[in-house]
Amino acid sequence: MVEKGFKNAALEWMVCTVKDVKTVLTELRTGKKFTGTHHETFLMRKEQAEAVRLTHDYYRSRWAEDKHAVPRFLWNAKMRFGKTFTSYQLAKKLGAKRVLVVTFKPAVEDAWQTDLESHVDFDGWQYLSKSSGRDPTQIDKKKPVVYFGSFQDLLGRDRATGAIKTRNEWLHEVNWDLVVFDEYHFGAWRDTAKELFEGEEEAEAKQEAKLEYTADLAEVNDDLDVLSEKETDFLPITTKAYLYLSGTPFKALATGEFIEEQIFNWTYTDEQRVKEEHAQYHPDQWNPYGALPQMRLLTYQMPDELLAIANAGQFDEFDLNEFFAATGTGKAAKFKHKDDVQKWLDIIRGSYMPKAVEHLKTGTKPPFPYSDSRLLPYLQHSFWFLPNVASCQAMANLLTAKHNVFWHDYTVVAAAGASAGIGLEALPPVRKAIGSGFDSKTITLSCGKLTTGVTVAQWSSILMLRNLKSPETYFQAAFRVQSPWSIKNPNGDNPNEEEVLKPACFVFDFAPTRALRQLSEYGIGLSPNEPNPGNAVKDLVSFLPVLAYDGANMTQIDAGGILDIAMAGTSATLLARKWESALLVNVDNDTLRRVLNDAEALAAVERIEGWRSLGDNVIETIINKSEKIKALKKKAQEGKLTDKEKKQLTEEEKEFKSKRKMVQEKLIKFATRIPAFMYLTDFRENTLQDVITKIEPDLFRVVTGLTVKDFHLLVRLKVFNTEQMNQAVFAFRRYEDASLRYTGIESHEGLTHYGLYDTVVAKD
Repeated sequence: MVEKGFKNAALEWMVCTVKDVKTVLTELRTGKKFTGTHHETFLMRKEQAEAVRLTHDYYRSRWAEDKHAVPRFLWNAKMRFGKTFTSYQLAKKLGAKRVLVVTFKPAVEDAWQTDLESHVDFDGWQYLSKSSGRDPTQIDKKKPVVYFGSFQDLLGRDRATGAIKTRNEWLHEVNWDLVVFDEYHFGAWRDTAKELFEGEEEAEAKQEAKLEYTADLAEVNDDLDVLSEKETDFLPITTKAYLYLSGTPFKALATGEFIEEQIFNWTYTDEQRVKEEHAQYHPDQWNPYGALPQMRLLTYQMPDELLAIANAGQFDEFDLNEFFAATGTGKAAKFKHKDDVQKWLDIIRGSYMPKAVEHLKTGTKPPFPYSDSRLLPYLQHSFWFLPNVASCQAMANLLTAKHNVFWHDYTVVAAAGASAGIGLEALPPVRKAIGSGFDSKTITLSCGKLTTGVTVAQWSSILMLRNLKSPETYFQAAFRVQSPWSIKNPNGDNPNEEEVLKPACFVFDFAPTRALRQLSEYGIGLSPNEPNPGNAVKDLVSFLPVLAYDGANMTQIDAGGILDIAMAGTSATLLARKWESALLVNVDNDTLRRVLNDAEALAAVERIEGWRSLGDNVIETIINKSEKIKALKKKAQEGKLTDKEKKQLTEEEKEFKSKRKMVQEKLIKFATRIPAFMYLTDFRENTLQDVITKIEPDLFRVVTGLTVKDFHLLVRLKVFNTEQMNQAVFAFRRYEDASLRYTGIESHEGLTHYGLYDTVVAKD
């Protein structure tokens, strides 16, 4: 310690940190000298090494084909994969000296800095960011450097000149070896932010979103409207390769932006599978996945008397936002349906009298969250996700009311509203209430705070008490409770021993149809290359068991049952909307160029009904306008744009977006003809592709206006997205057969398979 220059306070006492001590101990153990606080020596896990190998091999294969190529690779990896550490290992394998990390979420900076500055593999590497305060032009150029920045900062312009911010000019002059895009969603991030924080009051929501994603969201959004824009178009830098990281890259996967050989997948299902396999094949060894709890979803059908007051929407679903609606603030906050919410509180602890009589008659008692002895340990510390600030405060008031004696055992923390603090400021009261977690009981109430970027190991269950639209947002919140809670070396005599305190975690949901729709969409979204949506869901629920309470019994349901319930909440209107989805068609510049360069494809799209009304050479016009806009934006970045050119840029962008939208609408209009064709044709066992090609091609041309050859050509050029079509056909088939069976008609007796677009799946 003296040799390292630490101050000798008195006798053998030195002034240093715990990390400094760990570094010295690592040096003694390894016989090597390290700079700073590099002390961690753990190795990559198998899947991390595989991600590095696959990515490195792909980069090299592209460079072998074309030494000027700039390859792109996507890691579809759930949280706790270790993306920061693994990204640095990839950079090291590439021999990268200049690494740029860009993200929408500046909150993740701590992990990027800690991993680089604590692991011995990156000894001597330099870390820079806007907050580090170091002058990037004064660093040691012989040593590797990592710069961390946000999209918002790097893309932001000087408002007066429109040029790149002066402090960032050096970034655009460096030739980077690797650029890493962290939390890559291209658009989904802002939707998630909006949905997560919409329960907060407007000013609060803006502050929360700003903390999570920083400012200038709208400005950056304009630059990232088109999924497959080339990176240099929105981030004018030079690099040898790009790496994309995301836990929910549904949009990128669905649009075919990355082909199979450009993707490494590490999902919740993969994690739980290796956890199980490791325990099975290496029972005597420490399981590196052992502390990662299995998630379980329990859904509850509410009694009819409660359903009646909060039924809403075309599916007649239990509307959580209406049920938990509240008014007032602080101690004056109260529920609109206070008596019914009280009944709900009684139900979840198994003491609702009308139901108690029914249970006596049936001889069964369903596992309600706060009454079943098997579930109670996982509800010692729970997270209740409510619609808004008023409902959080009303719930806090109701739980602490004198007559609710049962709930007085729990410390209730209302992490909502301005009084709870912004961002991480809301965390200390939760940590204080939980303490060690062993001798306390807590309920954290939130409508957006603490749903991203925080780890509270003791949270073992989440009660979903609000409507969430997207599966990404739903599971981002749900995965808050999947963080590990364990004690390593509990007896002090075996470093390989680990006591897992949370082997499972629970999601409790009281709107079953909506919950299972989210689950099925999440499973399908994670497996876009799986032609059978049923298999995608089956794979997920093999490690995420689903139990559903139907008002009498609690039963485990399989993938088929989940899809049936999810579709049961579907109407013909919603199915029709699937065929009006922008995801069915791709109108990015790359796709349009492929069409423009293929005379047959160009002739085919021109045969689509209404195409002529778009004007002559519409695709060429869109591409030319795109190039003109890029040139003007580049000029703007250099601060050379005249007022006349600024006006021209605005007009060109407006026309460009308008024409692209019109092309998209015409292609979608064609896609909406396919359900009409499916109604008219009488074939079910074949794939839709077979029906079109071999059996009824003339009918297809009459109904849709395109020949079979035209359609296949456009599918091959990725104008139409076959993965999305498979999902839409699958939903259509299930819904149609269920509707007919309901009326006592079997659509096709002895039917064993459904035909999708380009595959066949078993009916059951």
